[in-house]
Amino acid sequence: MTESTTCETTEKFLIEDDRTGMSVETLKRAFTDQLFYLQGKYESLATTDDYYMALAYTARDRLLRRWLKTLQTYNEKDVKTVYYLSAEFLMGRHLGNSLINLGLLDRVTQAVEESGLNIHDLLEQEPDPGLGNGGLGRLAACFLDSLATLELPAMGYGIRYEFGIFTQAISEGWQVEIPDKWLRLGNPWEIVRPNEKVEVKFGGYTEVYHDEKGNPKVLWIPKERVMGLPYDTPVPGYNTNTVNTLRLWKAESSDDFNFQAFNSGDYDGAVASKMRSETISKVLYPNDNTPQGRQLRLEQQFFFVSCSLQDIIRHHLKANSSLDNLPDKAAIQLNDTHPAVSIAELMRLLLDEHGFEWDRAWRITKKTFAYTNHTLMPEALERWAVSLFGAVLPRHLEIIYEINQRFLADVKTWYPGDEGLLERLSLIEEGAEKSVRMAHLACVGSHAINGVAALHTELLKQDVLKDFYKLWPEKFFNKTNGVTPRRWMLLSNPQLCDLITEKLGSDYWLTHMDDLRKLEAYIDEPAFCDRWKQIKRSNKERLAAYILQNNGIEVSTDSIFDIQVKRIHEYKRQHLAIFHVITLYNRIKADPKVYVQPRTVIFGGKAAPGYYMAKLIIKLINAVAEVVNRDPDVRGRLKVVFVNNFSASLGKLIYPAADLSEQISTAGKEASGTGNMKFSMNGALTIGTLDGANIEIREEVGEDNFFLFGLTAAEVYALKAQGYNPWDYYHNNSDLKGVVDRIASGDFSNGDPQLFKPLVDSLMYHDDYLLFADYQDYIDCQDRVSQAYQNQDQWTRMSILNSARMGKFSSDRTIDEYAKEIWKVEPVAIEVDDYHQSTGR
Repeated sequence: MTESTTCETTEKFLIEDDRTGMSVETLKRAFTDQLFYLQGKYESLATTDDYYMALAYTARDRLLRRWLKTLQTYNEKDVKTVYYLSAEFLMGRHLGNSLINLGLLDRVTQAVEESGLNIHDLLEQEPDPGLGNGGLGRLAACFLDSLATLELPAMGYGIRYEFGIFTQAISEGWQVEIPDKWLRLGNPWEIVRPNEKVEVKFGGYTEVYHDEKGNPKVLWIPKERVMGLPYDTPVPGYNTNTVNTLRLWKAESSDDFNFQAFNSGDYDGAVASKMRSETISKVLYPNDNTPQGRQLRLEQQFFFVSCSLQDIIRHHLKANSSLDNLPDKAAIQLNDTHPAVSIAELMRLLLDEHGFEWDRAWRITKKTFAYTNHTLMPEALERWAVSLFGAVLPRHLEIIYEINQRFLADVKTWYPGDEGLLERLSLIEEGAEKSVRMAHLACVGSHAINGVAALHTELLKQDVLKDFYKLWPEKFFNKTNGVTPRRWMLLSNPQLCDLITEKLGSDYWLTHMDDLRKLEAYIDEPAFCDRWKQIKRSNKERLAAYILQNNGIEVSTDSIFDIQVKRIHEYKRQHLAIFHVITLYNRIKADPKVYVQPRTVIFGGKAAPGYYMAKLIIKLINAVAEVVNRDPDVRGRLKVVFVNNFSASLGKLIYPAADLSEQISTAGKEASGTGNMKFSMNGALTIGTLDGANIEIREEVGEDNFFLFGLTAAEVYALKAQGYNPWDYYHNNSDLKGVVDRIASGDFSNGDPQLFKPLVDSLMYHDDYLLFADYQDYIDCQDRVSQAYQNQDQWTRMSILNSARMGKFSSDRTIDEYAKEIWKVEPVAIEVDDYHQSTGR
């Protein structure tokens, strides 16, 4: 519904309030007032950032009434709420998304431009908070958007990292990490809540004592106490009054300043506690290659988990007299294993702080939590050394041992004599150094476990978590991921959305994506197809302009825009794509007159700072680009571009411009992927393996509209089991040998054969992700892509069908399934009354 937001003057005219009014004139007046009263600037002195901040506050004002009304409604109705715990939230820029969800983008654009400014400049001025590493954080952001759009009571919890994922620069082809100072100019979207601080304990030891009834109890005597300060950000739904909350915690010292140390001349010691405490929320994912880094990661995870659970309990007890009904009022979702220590922390709070006995506390805990697994990589299933865990969280280690003892006692009863099963299921991994298995803890302490794509869930059942599936098949669900079409279509590709809305007669499809199927009726209509092609070309022109400005490389929009943007990792196989580039280059060098379909191959993504091989892949991409792009023999048929510092906001430019989406991970390694969905929604065709959500995308868009290659997951397992030898592929495939030899000889490293030797040796002697095995099928498939692209009418038809058949992959569908099948939560409509300035209500 639309807020009328009026107040009555003595002349009986109705004038909109500057805080909430929606007309262009009111927006212009509010924008000017924010510049003066909040930024403290006259227009003649204002910077672009001042104007951005003024516009952001103008938009936030229009969210606040809905936001507060949402919170009030949830509290008054004591509704069951979803609490989404995630170490990452890649929300993207807030301003454009908020204006779209409020239905204000057109009016604000008019107001800004009538003020003599450019709306694009102001939107681009906003920092993109890098509070996540990739798909995990972006998925969490999409889920919050859908929760609000579906009017589901929800709250996200995470960490307010002072420095997010690093800003990536490229120097001489190498990745260089620069601190992400996203808060340097302030953040107009957050509201700090100092009255809702919580205390978090670390280290120390435990003591057993007896309560007044003689029952044994445990007292945790910590070595250190840290305060968690909450910062709240509004998350508006699309075309609804619901505005949910993202609460991020900042770590502060419980004792900011030591006067005694200061007065004695120990100035560093006077602020040591403050500095130590604030380190916890300083940086996203500190490098864990050192003991200090591993400890800090564990402290980060426990910090935000403890803050969030204490906050949830505090909120619950305001409306309820007991925690016994917590599962009826709270559904806590663990987004991967990072927040898995929640299981032990809720048990501690119930046992030690609220006096529950074990069985009662355990029933509440299991009914409250649900766990999403996001990986099939064993090394990504977090484990913490028992020695470290006990030093940081001594009470929690005791609780985990108790959970494990009781759990294994049950397993012995269910499967007597199966010692191997006990060892595999144990929460404690034995070995030279014992470790706590966090995925096991999440499985045992949750009432639901879900994968994020059909294949992923099946592989969890058959392999990674097969023993838990044997115990509790009823716990396992599949919830194929999705992405929000509001950000990834409406905000990113407005021309395409205008065309779709025109053909379908309304924008109903933005919240009911299955309606896109109706576009299939127009695939043989020449005028519609021509407009589709024109929009794709326009989007390619925007990206080409960006590449020219930022990379100094001129690319042709007539070429295939062949794009792979995602986190750099060996299993994602960016190096397979660069092998294809070198294969094409070798063909040209062998016969400079050979026909090669013009192609621009675009990469983007960040490598973890401590992941040398991923950094070497980035260097290889840039080294190949330097040679290929300068070679006169190539003559514009092939260009290679590495777009540095890929982010959610840069994705808005890239996804709509792609002709071909590279989703080429080794089958059985990618849990789902969401970039594949964003590309396809915007009309890109996919070249990919049967991995993650690729399988379901292919099922939806049709086999003829998807370029499939590579081994299946079953074939990968079988090949490795029989003894995979990459040398056989190298010796038996002259094209592959030519690619490897060109890299190894130093052709892309100024004659230095040592530069890429670690990568070449890894492939030749191990090739853990079967790049050699999939190489020829990939090259053949790429040849089919080139041939298909030459028939532009047919390519456009395939592009339209990709978009039209992507309805399943809206995050609205995913969240609706979670709500109905796992969380058992219902929508709550938010009614917003007219705002009257005289009452302030």
